[in-house]
Amino acid sequence: MSLLIAIDADTVLQNRFLGFLIWQSIQSAVVFALSKALLLSPFTSSPLSPSLGGAAAFLAFHLSLLLFSASLSLLASPSPDRAASPLELALAAARFAVASAPPAPDLRRRARVSLGFLLFLSATAVSAFVSVASVCWKCDSFSGTTWLRSLAVGLLYGLHYVYKRRWVLEFPIIQRPPFFSFKMGIPSAIGQALKLSGAGYLVSAMLSFFLPDVYKSQVAMQKFLAEEIVFYVGCFVVFFCWELSHHLHQVLHTKRLTFAPPKGSAAAETNPSEPLLAALEGSPPKSLLQYLAYLDLCMVCERNVDTWRRAAFFEETGETYKRVLAVCLRPLEQFTLKLAEGSESYSANNSLQLSHQLHSPAERQADSRLYEPFQDIQLYAWCARIVASLTAHSHKEDRFGVAQLSGSNAAVISTLVSCLLAVEASMGKKTNLPSPNYLMGPAGIKWATHSSGRRDAAAGITVKRKGSPLYSRAYSMADILRTSIYCIVSTFHDEMVNSSKAGLLEKDWVLMSKPLYGTHELIVQKLRLFLDFQAS
Repeated sequence: MSLLIAIDADTVLQNRFLGFLIWQSIQSAVVFALSKALLLSPFTSSPLSPSLGGAAAFLAFHLSLLLFSASLSLLASPSPDRAASPLELALAAARFAVASAPPAPDLRRRARVSLGFLLFLSATAVSAFVSVASVCWKCDSFSGTTWLRSLAVGLLYGLHYVYKRRWVLEFPIIQRPPFFSFKMGIPSAIGQALKLSGAGYLVSAMLSFFLPDVYKSQVAMQKFLAEEIVFYVGCFVVFFCWELSHHLHQVLHTKRLTFAPPKGSAAAETNPSEPLLAALEGSPPKSLLQYLAYLDLCMVCERNVDTWRRAAFFEETGETYKRVLAVCLRPLEQFTLKLAEGSESYSANNSLQLSHQLHSPAERQADSRLYEPFQDIQLYAWCARIVASLTAHSHKEDRFGVAQLSGSNAAVISTLVSCLLAVEASMGKKTNLPSPNYLMGPAGIKWATHSSGRRDAAAGITVKRKGSPLYSRAYSMADILRTSIYCIVSTFHDEMVNSSKAGLLEKDWVLMSKPLYGTHELIVQKLRLFLDFQAS
């Protein structure tokens, strides 16, 4: 059964890729024809006369865009993996040559990422070499330098694409129809193509001064200006087609895929959750199929459209509910453990940095260890929203009480609060219990002793991090976790208040085992802040 589901899902992804190629060819043909008729016709002696060379240029233009689209699909990934540096690859090759020591699995994975970047840069250079010349073909101002300058322009686009990490698939918050999403991205594609073609033109113009004299010709100023205009138009047309292809690829591959049998079929009546669970548990980690499965699960849990699918999670045995929570809590637990390790390294190096007022290499390595776990923030956000929505819906939809009897509610609360504490620690926020410095005075007023030096030092660390990408990602993840916890607390508020009055809050809503981050007392204290709606 799971094998058939995997085959069907792979078929859907292949159909999406084929659909991407078809629509990319159609839009490229339209852009090519309009550019020839409107933009380049003043620089062509006979723009409307058909010729064999024009047909060959049109075919070469499509083949070059096919090369770009294929390399884009191979490079695109929902999870941003870190590439291996040339030094790491050289050291691994030297160790293999001397001691026949195979590289570590992590290094092999990052080496494949580096190879993908290299192939993509080569594909953009070759594609620009062919496509720009195909667009400028038959123009009176077409020169031999166009070929060499096109290579530089294509390589510049590839470097910008890789450096800005535009190859990472970004799933939209609101799922719109594909045509509407594609139409909304056309203005941004035009603006991006104008900026990139302008930058590419300037770089290629500077490089043209270093070309050998055999590629240069003494021409009149009027013809020189015409050559430059034609080259710029050719770059703009190619970059515009590439931007449209990039946007179309994002729209088609991030569209929701429903992992469920047809409603009313026998499979929908017996076990409608099996296709989704098979995709979540059996698909390769960090693959597009796994991300689409998490997206489908998140929409089922949060929306009231597929209530029949969500109701199937609360079946009598409780096995389905446990499997759903397991595939969502496991990534959050791994995320929390990584943050705990990174925070310990960062704290140790921060004390050293405050003493020497220098950024040591060890501190930069610790900062990178903190930043790495936030690469898959989209997946962790889905997992937090899924477990929170499913726990909240269990208050009314769990007819058999599987969520409460299995202890899943306590596991969800403990995991979310531990994860939130780890994220807040990575932001420089104090997460420990109140110290003995807080003294209780008359009338129950709390008086705190002054420790300005430590407080100023901690504030300096926090301010330093606020301008970094780490802080923005951590802030977003902390906001998602707080919202998820408040979703559960607001639903079970009366039950939690009664448990707190009876002294059973720790027993009913927090796991007694050692938490992933912090202490058991800290988890309970944080939960009480949420119960009083004072957590921020």
